[in-house]
Amino acid sequence: MEVKNKKIGFVLTGSFCTFRKTIPKMKELIEKGAEVIPVMSYNSYSMDTKFGKAKDFIEEIENITGKKIIHTIQEAEPIGPKKMTDIMIVAPCSGNTMSKLACDIIDTPATMAVKSHLRNRISSCNCTINQ
Repeated sequence: MEVKNKKIGFVLTGSFCTFRKTIPKMKELIEKGAEVIPVMSYNSYSMDTKFGKAKDFIEEIENITGKKIIHTIQEAEPIGPKKMTDIMIVAPCSGNTMSKLACDIIDTPATMAVKSHLRNRISSCNCTINQ
């Protein structure tokens, strides 16, 4: 798929061990001409883990994308109504987030971003980064 001039929502959830493989994909999309709009779940935005500090991931993502990360439900809700995204990627997508989406549980910025995007009935991609 051609991504040039596409607005891509890029959602990160709590599969922290894959952040180091996922974040470079944002840069790759931008290099191919996409606009990347970063979204993080509550946990991915706030938790330090053995894989890194949240503030370091936030800083790196905001530097790569040139945008503030969407990290609240209130910030994620307008994604659909304002047609902010052409494509929505959830990578990594934790099992918790996947099960919530399957059951239409919208209680995090990640799930709200996906639900809001899907209101427009346009492309979505649930991606897994192979290790």
